[in-house]
Amino acid sequence: MRILIDIGHPAHVHLFKHFALEMQKKGHKVLFTCRDKEFEIQLLTTYGFKFVNFGKKFTSTLGKILGMLIFDFKELKVALKFKPDIFISHGSIYAAHAAWLIRKPHISMEDTYNFEQIRLYLPFTKHVLTADYDHPLKTDKLIKYAGYHELAYLHPNRFSPDATVLQDLGIKEGEKYIIMRFVSWNASHDIGHKGISFENKLKAINEFSKYAKVFISSEGKLPPELDKYHIRIKPERMHDALAFATLVWGESFTIPAECSVLGVPSIINHDTRSLYLKEQEERYGLCYNFTESLEDQNKAIAKGVELLQGKELKSQCDMKKQKMLSEKIDVTAFMVWFIENYPESAKIMKENPDYQYNF
Repeated sequence: MRILIDIGHPAHVHLFKHFALEMQKKGHKVLFTCRDKEFEIQLLTTYGFKFVNFGKKFTSTLGKILGMLIFDFKELKVALKFKPDIFISHGSIYAAHAAWLIRKPHISMEDTYNFEQIRLYLPFTKHVLTADYDHPLKTDKLIKYAGYHELAYLHPNRFSPDATVLQDLGIKEGEKYIIMRFVSWNASHDIGHKGISFENKLKAINEFSKYAKVFISSEGKLPPELDKYHIRIKPERMHDALAFATLVWGESFTIPAECSVLGVPSIINHDTRSLYLKEQEERYGLCYNFTESLEDQNKAIAKGVELLQGKELKSQCDMKKQKMLSEKIDVTAFMVWFIENYPESAKIMKENPDYQYNF
């Protein structure tokens, strides 16, 4: 089987990396396509995958429209040369369009429910795999499974944290540290969002520094006042750093969701309600969601201080993590089975959804 995987975000490399490695071991051919956004190129290179880089993404509204046409053409050109049997992505418009044009199936993994994007890929997609919590995507193309994208690469079957990252961070044994995550707000779905104010970022750093060492992970370039907190590790070491952190605090979705799977508490400021973080908060108590309002930003800082002062935080979060894992599947194992046996696998899941618990 020849598989083309399109990548739109560094997290997508992690989502598909174990799947790709497993499929290659089984003798299948895998090719990645991507844009040069943040760490995609570095991650794909580190893991030794074959890939085609389509260049930098466009940031302006006009540029995004033009970029869709350009990247559509580039994806089609690669597909005609590679001749894939199936396309896989996390909601990629380009993969969906190219798959439709060459009459091959496109399977999408979906967990953001950005309908600006969904409307552009869904008509050209055969099936959409989503988690089994309630969400607004209603289509007969849907197949639900018990899991999160983050369980494709951070499930205990796939990931064991490497404690040597503490040496890279300059962390002493028993020393607490917090990772703050800031985003660039350049994506199309970020329009209208401002995120955490600069004043409250400084306030949070000052408050948290009383209890823990502070590191910042940022999509964009940090201002001079914050650069000394920049976490300076290789991108592929980030999950190790998250696994041993005391707390994560910021304005993104993916890293807090990764923390939930790792049993590390997180605090999020965002006006859009992430459905997987909502479940992780309400069902498992693994994270805390706040809005972007100044009042909520201050509440989020206070919550961070409260957690950093806690004495049983680690053991409590470990118990919550184990409860969550007991109810979820190994997402990579499920993906491998689903793609290898497609389209029969789709029929099986429609008729007997509990089949997924074999994984």
